[in-house]
Amino acid sequence: QVQLVESGGGLVQAGASLRLSCVASGVTFSSYAMAWFRQAPGKEREFVAAIAWSGSNTNYADSVKGGFTISRDNAKNTVYLQMNSLSPEDTAIYYCAAGPWVLLLPRQYRYWGQGTQVTVSS
Repeated sequence: QVQLVESGGGLVQAGASLRLSCVASGVTFSSYAMAWFRQAPGKEREFVAAIAWSGSNTNYADSVKGGFTISRDNAKNTVYLQMNSLSPEDTAIYYCAAGPWVLLLPRQYRYWGQGTQVTVSS
């Protein structure tokens, strides 16, 4: 049974940093590209960042470039999202996902976590 479990969310003030983690089990982690998506209330789920299985290729949404960094540790079956200089616009539920390639659409990812809430106050 494949499980992706996110952690690290919380309530922070604007300008703060958070690091999200997603631990995978039941899957050959190093064979999958991993991604982070987010969904704010009343909005569609949107792509945030993705990383190839080897870590050699990454992709970011324009809205987070320069502020967020995705990384992975295949020995720990874990993908991370370091988020710096957070703003209220970053408030959302953040989901990790596993898929075959570094892709942009939610439907292109096979496995999903339950999400972790990030709330940024002004």
